[in-house]
Amino acid sequence: MSRADAARRDWQERIHRASGEVIPVNRLELPAPEGLRAEPGAGHVTLTWEPVPGAIGYLVHRDGRPVTQPDVDVPAVPSCRFVDTGHGPAAYAVAAVASMEVTGAFSAPVHAGPLDGPAGVVVRVDPGTVTRPLPRPWQFMIGSEHLSHMLSEDHTGGRPIGPELTAALRRVREELGVQTVRAHAILCDDLGVYKEVDGAPVYDFSGVDRVYDTIMEFGLRPVVELGYMPRDLAADPSKTVFGYQAIISPPKDFEAWGDLVRALVEHLAERYGIQELVDNWAFEVWNEANLAVFWSGTPSEYFLLYDVTAAAVKNVHPDLRVGGPASAANGWVEELLAHVGESGAALDFVSTHTYGNAPLDWRPALQRHGRAGTPIWWTEWGPTPTHFHSIGDGPFGAAFLLHGMKAAAGRLEALAHWVASDHFEELGRPPRLFHGGFGLLTVGNLRKPRYHALALAARLGPQELAAEVSGDPGGVEVWAARHDDGRVGVLLWNGTLNHAQAGGDPGLARTVTLEIPGLEGEHQLTHHRIDERHTNIEAVWQGMGGGDWPAAGQWAELAAADGLAELAPPVRVRGPVRLEFLLPMPGVSFVELTRLQP
Repeated sequence: MSRADAARRDWQERIHRASGEVIPVNRLELPAPEGLRAEPGAGHVTLTWEPVPGAIGYLVHRDGRPVTQPDVDVPAVPSCRFVDTGHGPAAYAVAAVASMEVTGAFSAPVHAGPLDGPAGVVVRVDPGTVTRPLPRPWQFMIGSEHLSHMLSEDHTGGRPIGPELTAALRRVREELGVQTVRAHAILCDDLGVYKEVDGAPVYDFSGVDRVYDTIMEFGLRPVVELGYMPRDLAADPSKTVFGYQAIISPPKDFEAWGDLVRALVEHLAERYGIQELVDNWAFEVWNEANLAVFWSGTPSEYFLLYDVTAAAVKNVHPDLRVGGPASAANGWVEELLAHVGESGAALDFVSTHTYGNAPLDWRPALQRHGRAGTPIWWTEWGPTPTHFHSIGDGPFGAAFLLHGMKAAAGRLEALAHWVASDHFEELGRPPRLFHGGFGLLTVGNLRKPRYHALALAARLGPQELAAEVSGDPGGVEVWAARHDDGRVGVLLWNGTLNHAQAGGDPGLARTVTLEIPGLEGEHQLTHHRIDERHTNIEAVWQGMGGGDWPAAGQWAELAAADGLAELAPPVRVRGPVRLEFLLPMPGVSFVELTRLQP
């Protein structure tokens, strides 16, 4: 029997096994969280409670309704702490969440209301106590518009699309240390991977080679999102999404789909080497099939697609990584776990998406399904799922990203910001420079505050330090680390999840007293800041008069202003450090101490 015949028989067997109904989610009964406390502070109420075994997160109610935002797709929070801002006195209750379908009983309500300001906090960092190697969940993966966009010779705002998108991906690799990129539509017809001639399939991977060769040249590797559907293979090619009309239909022939996937992976192995793929690449099955806008088939057809795809990838090499469900808003994770437990399909990582909140903790669900330790990849994440929403262009986005990254640190492998660049055309190309794009970088590759926040996180050393915040923190958080040469970095931010306060709220500002005892010798202290007036390229543009697009000379002026601002000039300090400053909301401070030679 030939290799192709053996693979086809395997796919036929999986098709038969996966053709039934979706496995129902295992429904659990979770008790109400105990010990709910509501602590009033200046401009906020902070809720804390005891963890519930088996919970992936917690739902907070205010006056009997979920605490949510218009552009947050999952209101549940991952940990046992929630800071509520921008509201008056209220009754609060919390419930544990076992899956997106199962919420446990609510706690008895507690009542509290915010206090008036001002308020202060003390941040204490111990430079001699290392807690763990510093996790860097932003480094594994970044999102991008479909990679064929790198081949575009068009212009947006007078700027060349292809070269600037390529430069943006190069920059996140070189400056943020990002290792992989995930993008849509590698199988779409603009790259010409699949045609049928006289009823027979014809493969052409030369377009795929062009985009993968490009990113490989500067050190990125792809997480290959296997989608969307080539026209000649689609059951219904009229079903499309996005301005570039990606086909969201199931295949008309699942065996032919499996043949295509296997041929693609074999081609990549021949071009780049199988060990390169095993060590550095991964394959994700489709994108957000739990939304009708991205999958016109049934749930059962998606799980069939998953099984056929996973088998095709593993047929090339058993150590290649394949996973999913790449779902929107935490959907279908339990369902896929249950399904592969029945079908036997490979699942090397679990992937899902969320926007506007810190990612939930799926480890208890993996443990329930006998898959403890399976990597968890959030392959899309950011401040909002809504196109053209300005909330991410200013400093609010910077504080939000740091909150999410620290919440994810140590419990998941990847929290991939969606996306690197505003050269993005899902719903049309950018209409103006600051339009609420998903990118960390604007058209023209100017750094938004979000980009600078991740760059500051990347500057932290490899050894995480013990740090604590006392007083009335509200949304103030701290992350500290040191380098092997003794350099100490302290990253502080002040944020909220309340979009109504994204433009700032003086009542949430905090006077910070930073204490670093136990520091010996002389150091140079630098203090960088992101807020409305510092490291905010959008504010620079508005100060220049704003408008849709810069004139030719204005691009150079903006590029000259695209740097990380200092709150004060560097100073020399000796011995223990005590520094006092005002941290607005939203705002980010980075205090770095570099040892000076005697």
